[in-house]
Amino acid sequence: HTTRVKTVIAPAATPNERAHAISRALALLRAGEVVALPTETVYGLAADALSLEAVAKIFETKERPRFDPLIVHLPDFSWLPRVATTSALVEKLTENFWPGPLTILLPKTSLIPEIVTAGLTTVAVRMSAHPIFSEIVRDLDRPLAAPSANRFGRISPTMAEHVFEELAGRIPLIVDGGATEHGVESTIVRPEKNGMIIMRAGPITREQLAEFGEIHRVAGNALRPEAPGQLPSHYAPRTPLLLADDVAQITVPNEKRYGALLWSSEDAPRDFVAKRRLSATRNLREAAANLFRVLRELDGAGLDLIVAEAVPEIGLGMAIMDRLRRAAHR
Repeated sequence: HTTRVKTVIAPAATPNERAHAISRALALLRAGEVVALPTETVYGLAADALSLEAVAKIFETKERPRFDPLIVHLPDFSWLPRVATTSALVEKLTENFWPGPLTILLPKTSLIPEIVTAGLTTVAVRMSAHPIFSEIVRDLDRPLAAPSANRFGRISPTMAEHVFEELAGRIPLIVDGGATEHGVESTIVRPEKNGMIIMRAGPITREQLAEFGEIHRVAGNALRPEAPGQLPSHYAPRTPLLLADDVAQITVPNEKRYGALLWSSEDAPRDFVAKRRLSATRNLREAAANLFRVLRELDGAGLDLIVAEAVPEIGLGMAIMDRLRRAAHR
């Protein structure tokens, strides 16, 4: 990746700043550029999903393999039948969870370019609930492809500064919408018969989805992904990461620098040089929102190993453990 551009972070805290940031983002998107935008899950690297050249820039910027499909974010409900084949179950899911952090994998129409779906016959679609993202995609009135705004396989960004660390010099604009609400990527489901397969765990939990149809199974990792975010090694810090049930059982070798990502332990053993807690009150929602930020902090602390404590695999815990397992996969 050779071309260097000046990367600007556009604040959007006041109405004036926000209007200015949105118009800059729209001008760049209309010109076929990629821009980083806040969503309710993590920051996304957005481009016009119907433009081959613009989508190719996403893959180049992220250094993402072309066989890993992208999520398409729709401007509004009327776009769903234009890009995919829907069903009664899909209508129920979109009525209850859209706009929001649920992505649905559906048979695609010819409107969506092959590059977006990595040549698959399905397309992953969602509608973002983030006020800035949804205003931009509505004004553009074209779907946006927007995977996480980081280099491929690395920790997803939950703040504008994280995007800058990852992609400065590669993209022209980052719209700063503050810290993201959920902190982990959207749940992905594939409807099947009278139920669904969870392709990736996320903020919409298995328990919530089960009210609308049988959960046939939760898909595992895949070397040839059928949906975005299924590769076994993903969301990973540069520092090796070990998953443990109890950090107190870990012995730190002499001269080694270990850090702890705590869940259940009251504290890390004294010989750990850094520690972060996912949630002081053991709240899974707060833990999910903090996950990528604290991983990034530990990754920057010059450690030899990060020891992450397991969280209970209920509700949002399933999404957190999914990300930690991938981060530990080496």
